[in-house]
Amino acid sequence: MAQFCAHENLAISFQSFNTCYKDTGLWGIYFVTTDDKIDEFLWQLQMFWMKLCNNVTDAEVTRAKNLLKTNMLLQLDGSTPICEDIGRQMLCYGRRIPLPELEARLDAIDVKTVKQVCQRYIYDRCPSVVGVGPVETMADYNRIRSRMYSMKV
Repeated sequence: MAQFCAHENLAISFQSFNTCYKDTGLWGIYFVTTDDKIDEFLWQLQMFWMKLCNNVTDAEVTRAKNLLKTNMLLQLDGSTPICEDIGRQMLCYGRRIPLPELEARLDAIDVKTVKQVCQRYIYDRCPSVVGVGPVETMADYNRIRSRMYSMKV
């Protein structure tokens, strides 16, 4: 997705986020784009999500897990981020999860797990959409909602 959006110049910037809470969580993406690219960016994003739901590969899952492990370790590069991580884990899990346990949990994720989670939380679900700025060219919500499923082959 990132390579395609950069190549097609669809977004000025975009980033996914995941916030864990004790009994729930919040996951999504925020992006900045121009009004003439917003619909194409949303379409590409939703097609990427449908690919995750239906056609994700072992190689893609392995790459994502390795990238996640690397980024998680890189974020722990000082006392402040380590303290924030400890605090977040204490609030969410009641304990700090040791790195070997965390790595084992990530290693347990496979294509089947990704598809199951995507089917539960993404496929044919109503997304929450918020736009700030000149959003006149953003697609109608019903059109966005209709892209949250695809014909399975």
